[in-house]
Amino acid sequence: MKRREFIALLGGAAAWPLAARAQQAGKPPHVGYIRAGTPNNDPYREEFVRGMRDLGYVEGRNVTYEFRHYGNDVESIPSLISDLLRAKVDVIVAGGTAAIRAAQTATQSIPIVMGAADALGSGLIASLARPGGNTTGLSIVATDLTAKRLELLKKVMPQAIRIVILQQPGNPLHSMFIKEIRAWPADAVFVLDDAIFIASRAAMAASAARHRLPLICGAREMTEAGCLFSYSASFTDTWYRSATFVDKILKGAKPSDLPVQQATKFEFVINLKTARALGLGVPPTLLGLADEVIE
Repeated sequence: MKRREFIALLGGAAAWPLAARAQQAGKPPHVGYIRAGTPNNDPYREEFVRGMRDLGYVEGRNVTYEFRHYGNDVESIPSLISDLLRAKVDVIVAGGTAAIRAAQTATQSIPIVMGAADALGSGLIASLARPGGNTTGLSIVATDLTAKRLELLKKVMPQAIRIVILQQPGNPLHSMFIKEIRAWPADAVFVLDDAIFIASRAAMAASAARHRLPLICGAREMTEAGCLFSYSASFTDTWYRSATFVDKILKGAKPSDLPVQQATKFEFVINLKTARALGLGVPPTLLGLADEVIE
């Protein structure tokens, strides 16, 4: 074979879709997954896998997975990302700003799909339309959600004037959120979005109940654990939709050419049991707006 033909063959092989190259090597594509929580405490992993199944990917037949969870220990994220790289995954699906950023630091060649993050606010991508680099996926505008939660809080607790903000110092977005809120100690606790808080939701809710402090939260599972209410993007929906990005990448699309999509479904969940325990009356009009009321 002539040298020019050999180089052309190599170039063509590099351009094959990941799934085709994996099948050519006799194995299905290998997908990595990382987020907070634990293997037994991750409500979104099944949504992602369900999204993949609905696109025709059956684990063990035409796709394999590497699942990693960092609980509430952000310090362990780099080593878990290294595990995924050693496992030679073809795509990394990541949740939370810290995990996405760590993946970006670890590799500039393996595609990264965001399950949910404030991608622009965190500086994870260049733009929604042209994300650039090796990262694409789903984005939420977290500062908009912050303002909406304050609006809902004033409807539930019109007397509240002193709000404590619970932030995660390692989350770069939280300084942005605080600019949207004026805080005083403490008629209620405004819990900023962070995967660590979600992972620690049961302990946080129990502590708040002991101190009779209403928690205003983001993710619905925090309200299921005992927060007064939550308003957020539907992470069930975003993780399900993240499978479509993996599918396109496995079929040959470049992450830099796949526009980042924003959340389109939002959930307002009220824990009426918590409200009653705190002696708070929730207006019927507000209950009517809720997507779910936990009795």
